Amino acid sequence: MSKALFPMQATVCCGIDVSAQKLAVAVHEQDQPFDRREFDNDAAGHKALIAWLGKRKARARVSLEATGIYSLDLALALDKAEGIEVAMLNPKLVNRFAETLRRSKTDAADAEALAEYSRRMPFVAWSAPARNGLQLRAITRYIDGLTVDRTRCGNRLHAAEGSASTPRCVLEDLRRSLELLEMRIAKLRREAMALVRADADLAQQFKLLTGIPGIAQISALQLMGELILLPAGMTVRQWVAQSGLDPAHEVSGSSVHKPSRISRAGNKHLRRALYMPALVASRRDPHLKAFYESLLARHKARLQALVAVARKLLHAIYGILHTQTPYDGAKLFPQLLPTS
Repeated sequence: MSKALFPMQATVCCGIDVSAQKLAVAVHEQDQPFDRREFDNDAAGHKALIAWLGKRKARARVSLEATGIYSLDLALALDKAEGIEVAMLNPKLVNRFAETLRRSKTDAADAEALAEYSRRMPFVAWSAPARNGLQLRAITRYIDGLTVDRTRCGNRLHAAEGSASTPRCVLEDLRRSLELLEMRIAKLRREAMALVRADADLAQQFKLLTGIPGIAQISALQLMGELILLPAGMTVRQWVAQSGLDPAHEVSGSSVHKPSRISRAGNKHLRRALYMPALVASRRDPHLKAFYESLLARHKARLQALVAVARKLLHAIYGILHTQTPYDGAKLFPQLLPTS
């Protein structure tokens, strides 16, 4: 069977709540109650789930939350299966949607909410990236975790060095730990760069990204690792929402009018990867600098202005990767002249 063999009307909506060991599955067919099953979250369980969905002789639209390696392996298996489309959803957005439907939070209720999301909301199908892209994401995510450990270790060393009561053995151990972390991070970055150089598509993306002021090797690798899993059909607004940089407003009548803020309902790794490039670009790129300073002149806080720069930077990344053209700040800000 091919995915194209299923007519548009022959569609069932499926939601899967993923945990480390189990998959709670709920399927909704027109005018029918939810059909619920549970499968093991391993290769055999994935195969059994796909066979169970295939018995319905209809195309299945499956929604699951993007919750790391547990959901990724399942999504890869579903993407290979015929007659199945899969959507990887932002957990925070799904949770907000689910709060309107359920009173209790259980795995089964979460699966039903995901099935309802498939039925009611626009469905953006996800396709598995190439193997090199998946490996790059795994490496950059691991580097991200090691970087957090390095910062924590550096802070501990700084505090220990400031205390006369710290034994010499503790100081030496902390210094060795910090040095080892730095060596591991450097080695993994070399491995990531080797992957990029060996893949023509990744190499082109890397070249385009590093052509943007504020984005150098480290930031480019982090951004590529996070953008690699986004569905190809997403709009730039969906990219912004995925990053959690979209503005959230809270206004009600005449009594409630709170300052706007970013939603944070998105990928924290992507948001963090944009921070340093935005900071550097707001100082070095004439167009982004002019945009940043125009916001400050309108009495925006520096952090608010920096978030706006990060959002603009994500727009620029979307544009250059989809058009395969180098960065041009004048296209991003056609009506904003750079400062002299």
